[in-house]
Formats: sequence, C-alpha cells, structure tokens
Amino acid sequence: MYNPKSEHADDFINDEEIMETLDYAEKNKHNRVLIETILEKAHKNKGLSHREASVLLACDIPELNQQIFKLAKRIKEDFYGDRIVLFAPLYLSNYCVNGCVYCPYHAKNKHICRRKLTQKEIEEEVIALQDMGHKRLAIECGEDPVNNPIEYILDSINTIYNIKHKNGAIRRVNVNIAATTVEEYHMLKEAEIGTYILFQETYHKKNYEKLHPTGPKHNYDYHTEAMDRAMQGGIDDVGCGVLFGLSTYRYEFAGLLMHAEHLEARFGVGPHTISVPRIRKADDIDPAAFDNGISDDTFAKIIACIRIAVPYTGMIVSTRENQQCREKVLDLGISQISGGSRTSVGGYAEEEKAEDNSKQFDVSDNRSLDEVVDWLMQLDYVPSFCTACYRAGRVGDRFMSICKSEQILNCCLPNALLTLKEYLCDYASPATKNLGLKVIAKQINNIGSDSVRNKVAGELQLIENGARDFRF
Repeated sequence: MYNPKSEHADDFINDEEIMETLDYAEKNKHNRVLIETILEKAHKNKGLSHREASVLLACDIPELNQQIFKLAKRIKEDFYGDRIVLFAPLYLSNYCVNGCVYCPYHAKNKHICRRKLTQKEIEEEVIALQDMGHKRLAIECGEDPVNNPIEYILDSINTIYNIKHKNGAIRRVNVNIAATTVEEYHMLKEAEIGTYILFQETYHKKNYEKLHPTGPKHNYDYHTEAMDRAMQGGIDDVGCGVLFGLSTYRYEFAGLLMHAEHLEARFGVGPHTISVPRIRKADDIDPAAFDNGISDDTFAKIIACIRIAVPYTGMIVSTRENQQCREKVLDLGISQISGGSRTSVGGYAEEEKAEDNSKQFDVSDNRSLDEVVDWLMQLDYVPSFCTACYRAGRVGDRFMSICKSEQILNCCLPNALLTLKEYLCDYASPATKNLGLKVIAKQINNIGSDSVRNKVAGELQLIENGARDFRF
C-alpha cells in the first residue's frame, strides 16, 4: 500500500500507485479543465503531487503545453533568478564489483582500463581543476569494498579540501558513491561533504533487478532506501536522479517525484538537487540496446514538469547533453551545470590517451570551462561558483525554509557576482573577462537592498585588489 511516510521502499515507491497514476494521467491528457486547475495551483509556487505533475507531463494540448513551459521558466526565475551554478565531476576510481548492464564499469568488462587515483594524483587533478577556476566538485567512484573503501573516500575528501594553489580552493565537495550504511554516512558528514548524490537509475523494481544482475547494487530496497540512511547519518542535503532510457520515462518521472514526497513526508526536507541524465554511449555500452530512449522535446518537458512540481530543488544537467540541448533546458528549470568535464578517472592534469580509456560515458559538450562561462553570459545568465550556503550552515531544513519562501535570491545573486568576479580576475580569457565585467555592472542593480548592494560593490573592489572569499 502506498505510504509516503513509510521507511520501506515498496511502500513509498509503490508500483500500484505509479500504475494508477499513469492510467489517470493518460485518461486526462485532454482534460482541459483539470489541466488548467492544476496549472492554477502550480502558479502558487508550492509544488504539485506526483499525480498532478504526471497529468501535466501527459498533457497533449499544444497551447497548454506552452503554458507549462512558460510557468516552469517563471518558477525557476522566482527561486533561482538568472544564476547558473558550475561544477565539475572528478572520478577517483572505476574499480567496481557490480554488474550494471548500462555502465562500462561493470565487473565483467575486462577490456576497459581500470584506474584508481593515488592521493598524489588527486592533488594534481585538483590543482588542474583549480587552475580552470572550479570551486565545487562532485567526486565519483565505483563500488568496490577492497579498492574503494570508505577510508579511501574520506582520505580523498581531506586531500581535496586541503589543496590551496595560488588563489584556487575547492570549497564544496559533493559525493556520488554507492549506497552505504548509516555509520558510513555519518563519517561522510564528519568529513564535511556538501550533497550526497545517488541516482536511483530506475524506480521500476523488476527492471532494476534485471539491469543490476550481480553485485550489492542488485538489492533494490537497500539502494532505494539509501537517502533515508544518509539523513539518519546526519547528512543534510541529498541529491536524487534517474537515468532516463532504462525504463519508460513516465514511470520514472512519477517514481522520482514520489521519492521527493517521501523525503518531505519523513524528514521534512526534500532533495537538495534532482539530476536528469540520459543514457549515453560508452565503452562496451550501446544506448540503442535500451528501448526507452527519449527525444530532446520529451526531455525538455520532463525538466519543465519537475521544476513545476518541485520548485525548491536545484536541477542539474551534465555534459551528457550537447550545447544545443543544454541551452534549451536552462530556461525550463536547470540551475546547475558541469563545465570542462572529464568522465575518465582523472584526465584534468593530463588528458587520457585513447588506448587508456576509463570513461564512464562519452561527453557531448566538450567546451572548456571558460567557453561555458562566456556562453552562459551571452545567454544573459550569471555563472556562479558559489558555495556559501553550505559553508554558512544554510543546509537541509534551514536552506529549504529560505528557498521555499523565495528569499534565497537575497543571498544567491550577491554570491554569484562575487564568485564570478573571482573567476574573471584569476582565470578568465580577456574576452570572457570583458563580458563578465559588463554582466556584473548590470546585475548589481538587481540587488534589491541598498545596504547589500553597497556591500557587494565594496567587496567587488576588494576582489579586484587581491582579496578573496567573500560571501553572504
């Protein structure tokens, strides 16, 4: 029986409830009165249930679909403004004991190059990332208790936080590792991680078990209940996601929103971020082998409907998507993107040779971080390297209370401008710096408070004179 407050996966991601939701959405996809009523509710910026949002996703009335996209854009601007947060993934190891059939790291793949970074190599990679201008990393690692134990992850986090090179520093380390125990989540909390990220891959239990035939990840319940254990271990911010293409997208969409509802119901805090990756070509992996792929138009509508349903969450799109697709979805809800990414183990300090391929997937957007920053500003966005909320203790329920009241922008825009100015002074190409200074001069006028605006103006000058790391 469906119960969002239950601690059991089969109750809060309930197959019967999802199937009833999909049937309801299909039957009402032409129901103009119902869809307009749902949109009217959504205009209040308080979100929607998984069933209401599923009706919007199924909606087949062109003019109402345009209203959905328009509303998603407005909600995104209300909560996050023009800013886009930038980050980079850092793959520490691709040793893995699981048999996931969609991932080249699966244990039976005997021809992929297996690598694990030493702490010295991590230092070299982080310096290279700092020299690009990054301040926020998401570390990635295969599941292997021998090669990648929790102690290795903790040592790596400590190494990353302690590297100071010129004006560079990684100020937030998000962690994407396999589902683990409450005790080990507590250890990650003590290591001062930012967000704990874990993709469900698919919420369809039977498909999940087929796609994960061997290894500890085969246990659907243990994996699906990981966010509960993370929060029990003291981690304030968790990030959810599915890998679109493994099961039908409407099923995944409903399951993803039910997971968000469960976290709200049980802990009072929904997901800090939601990621929307699509399956991509990789060593030993052909996306065509999976018959649930989605078009760019469907992908865009999914993002718009998630933004409407879960207005407070940060939404992430990676370099799995090409420039054209990323540009389209920025307006519809995306608030974080990766830039200058490598999906190999390491690969920043020295580009990996083709014969040493250790990539998890092929990158579709190969532009440098500077090119991505310049592109965002050309589109009238404000690139942000902000890590202030995490470092100021605005996490978990404290962040959500500010975000849901639409007050987070009072911090976000000042912090975005300050961290952008750091990037322009330390790392930007001349053309990007010239454009960025114009963006800052324009955007500072959008700070509503006179006192905050004046303080930001003063700190921008101090950054020009060599000071660093101001935050609101």
